[in-house]
Amino acid sequence: MKQQLLEKFAELFKTAEGAKVYFAPGRVNLIGEHTDYNGGHVFPCALTIGTYGVARKRADRELHMYSMNFEHLGIIDSSLDDLTPDKKADWTNYPKGVIWAFGQKGMEVPCGMDLMLYGNIPNGSGLSSSASVEVLTGSILRDLFGFAVSNQDLALIGQYAENRYNGVNCGIMDQFAVAMGRAEHAIFLDTATMEYEYAPIHLEGAKLVISCSNKKRGLGDSKYNERRSECETALAELQKAVDIRTLGDLDEAQFEQYKDAIKDETRVRRARHAVYENQRTVRAVAALKADDIGEFGRLMNASHVSLRDDYEVTGLELDTLVEAAWKIDGVIGSRMTGAGFGGCTVSIVKDEAIEAFKAQVGSVYRETVGYDADFYVVEIGDGPVIL
Repeated sequence: MKQQLLEKFAELFKTAEGAKVYFAPGRVNLIGEHTDYNGGHVFPCALTIGTYGVARKRADRELHMYSMNFEHLGIIDSSLDDLTPDKKADWTNYPKGVIWAFGQKGMEVPCGMDLMLYGNIPNGSGLSSSASVEVLTGSILRDLFGFAVSNQDLALIGQYAENRYNGVNCGIMDQFAVAMGRAEHAIFLDTATMEYEYAPIHLEGAKLVISCSNKKRGLGDSKYNERRSECETALAELQKAVDIRTLGDLDEAQFEQYKDAIKDETRVRRARHAVYENQRTVRAVAALKADDIGEFGRLMNASHVSLRDDYEVTGLELDTLVEAAWKIDGVIGSRMTGAGFGGCTVSIVKDEAIEAFKAQVGSVYRETVGYDADFYVVEIGDGPVIL
């Protein structure tokens, strides 16, 4: 892979002399969805699929960027002297946003660069291709220009870029999972305090299977920001009745006690999801530590029901994938993952059931939705690396 990438880079930019190859993973969240901006817990892991980058410094202030995933766009040129977001800049707004964010944090990038990307995460799948690109760009800048930043800093800078530059009001989970990934572990992260621990994932006789709906979802133009706003309003209403900083401060009993403070039934359901999902995530990690993968699977299933009924972010495609999965012997748990409105599901499937899972879920999906889903048996990998 490394040699092929360098050869492609040389073809595009005349020579690969001085270029280095980097990788940042994608991520999947096992449980804890739409809790990260509500002060709750999340439980994501990095994957062995992700984004590769080849980069080198230039002598001038120009930025020349190319993606092998969007070859029809060719090399997109911009400059360090004009880092404003631009629709015509397309995907390059993600790396440009990180360069801008480094500058905002007092780390001015002193010269331009040539950058080529190749991602083997399905684009728009909800496996965090944008966070992967952001963390990748940050690790490239750290290496090329000697900036003293930790992997956790890369996550925070990536989130800052996505919020302030690209206008997506995302929480910290995606960038954190990408930057802090550890092979064969998921990250139990309290998004209110940024305290985290690594929990080993022992799926004896089973694998993680990602089912990609192939319904493209753009975070910025989805209802993501609307859901976030609904939760913020519900929180403000609850704070008049109870002393809390975030929805994640409440357990189920407290929520039921105080929910009448929320003046709109839709907002009650949004907040209920945030509170109950946070508690499900805490219980799911405890189940994993107790080696109770069956309970973990049941909590995954309950998570999907809540995302479908209370948060309303699933839709026909994701519901079809999950409900078909639940009917198959050997599926321990299945739920949508990511922001929703398309994207992917994550399932824990016993090894002997994987082929039947792909065939049966794929068949039901094609009949119901009218086009194919794609399936990926994935492994849990590390954070960003220089290859």
